[in-house]
Amino acid sequence: MPTPSPARATLAAAFAADRARWLGVLLALLGAVDSVYLTYIKYANAPVFCSGVGDCESVNNSVYSQVGGVPIALFGLGAYLLIAALLSAENRLPVLRAYGPLAVFGLALTGTLYSAYLTYVELFILRAVCPYCVISAILITGIFILALVRLRRSLAVGAE
Repeated sequence: MPTPSPARATLAAAFAADRARWLGVLLALLGAVDSVYLTYIKYANAPVFCSGVGDCESVNNSVYSQVGGVPIALFGLGAYLLIAALLSAENRLPVLRAYGPLAVFGLALTGTLYSAYLTYVELFILRAVCPYCVISAILITGIFILALVRLRRSLAVGAE
């Protein structure tokens, strides 16, 4: 079996990097949908649809569900939309080609750490778990892992 040419290997690596970028966009958009629902619930003071799984009401009505009167879900929505926008525009703007992977990594790291804190609050302080919060934690962690992989790739390419 012949060895692929260097150009073909570079093209395959670019496709793999692009696939990770678009998967990140997809995860961010799913996180935005989750955040929109939780933001709506908070502002509408409506019951959360949990189907008997978890205790969404306790989590959503706790003091930890907002910062300065602003729902945490609204901050999450902003973060997810910013991540999706950065990833989507990365190939179109020179500054994002250079710094986009680092910016997404920073946002995803911050989101993952804050999500870990909120998970701690749910489990050990509130003793209640919201499935929508768990979904968000999984999505931001997935984005973080993809961002880490992409950042390592961009640093490796920059070192060549």
